[in-house]
Amino acid sequence: MFSRRLAFFLVSLIALLLAVVAPAAAQESVTLDFYFPEATANNAQGIFEEYAAQFSEAHPNITINVVYQGSYTDNRTIIQTQTAAGEGPDVAVMLSTDLLSFIEAGTVVPVQQFVDSTEGGADYVADFFDAFLLNSVDENGQLWSIPFQRSTPILYYNADLFSEAGIEAAPANRDELVAAATALTAEGRSGLWFPSEGFPIWLFTAFQIAGGEPLVAERFDQVFFNTTATAEGLQYLLDLSKVHQVMPEGALSWGDGPTIFASGQAAMLVHTTGSLTRILSEAPFEVGTAFLPFGPAGEDGTGYGAPTGGGNLYIFANSSPEEQAAAWEWVQFLSSPEIQADWTARTGYIAARESAWATDTLTALVAEKPQYAVARDQLAFAGKEFTAFRSIDIQNVINTTLSSVIAGDVTDIPAALEAAQAQIDSLLAE
Repeated sequence: MFSRRLAFFLVSLIALLLAVVAPAAAQESVTLDFYFPEATANNAQGIFEEYAAQFSEAHPNITINVVYQGSYTDNRTIIQTQTAAGEGPDVAVMLSTDLLSFIEAGTVVPVQQFVDSTEGGADYVADFFDAFLLNSVDENGQLWSIPFQRSTPILYYNADLFSEAGIEAAPANRDELVAAATALTAEGRSGLWFPSEGFPIWLFTAFQIAGGEPLVAERFDQVFFNTTATAEGLQYLLDLSKVHQVMPEGALSWGDGPTIFASGQAAMLVHTTGSLTRILSEAPFEVGTAFLPFGPAGEDGTGYGAPTGGGNLYIFANSSPEEQAAAWEWVQFLSSPEIQADWTARTGYIAARESAWATDTLTALVAEKPQYAVARDQLAFAGKEFTAFRSIDIQNVINTTLSSVIAGDVTDIPAALEAAQAQIDSLLAE
């Protein structure tokens, strides 16, 4: 009888212990849904899965569920829909310019709170390039997202064709660009490929920055679209096709740009530095890279100017405190100098932290292929990427206007810019 009672007691005790311990153990293990987009063909899924495996080795209680969500736009739309329903990712790569839209919706949390509670947090933030932090903070300077998949557009050129044509240096201003493109245009080959299909605002911002009239300044309630720089930039872009005939008319494909360039169908290409690794691997010729030369020549003869671009890492409000803490660990891992250096070597995106460029990975890479340093050095001429209140709606206005003019559907540029500015001002007035 005693043995049976003892056995019953022991079984009951074990069951009680399991009931108490099991939830605690479950809480220790966290699975994070990590969403990301891809704007270049770099096999980001495979790279992120490798990173997730490395991270989980060091953090065995955290599992990263890597989820590809299509383009930046697709990714944003999916996340907006899911977070509105109380679901969605724990952490994601989204455009740095999505910041205000998600702050207004209350679906992301500021990473400033995690930085402030992390030893060496201030030094961590100071290590990022200033140009990339411009699109990471709110009007009070509070940090909301961490630069990760950052870029600038750059000029790619066929260095072999340059040599054949006797062009000794990459064009440094818009007049030199026309001259080079004219010399390089031939049967079956355009001198330049400037992709403007679907989302022209990003590349076109280079004209406004280089022209001395940026689309946005410090305040989020001011957008300057109806300007001389915008009008002159649009006319210049149209003239490349209609007057100089160095580029096909109409909206040119973004996705096909690298292939068209690498196959020799275009002598020069404007594209993200995030395509650099792919282009270098596919092109059967020497690839040159240079700063964007879309401004008029200044006193030094250059007309440089470019927007920053790409994605930041965001942490979401729907996640539990435990998931947010784990997400911060994942964010720190992805933004570490070592991972940033590896990401640059594999894709061409700019390592967002200065210390990443001192790693053996990038010092060796730049020594062998100096093309990788061009986008980093162009940050000295880079401006803030478009960000404003009602950002998504205003982007739609600007993209629609630019696309209509480039496609030839609208021919009165001043009237088109005036109408668009009125729409923008109306949106901001709300």
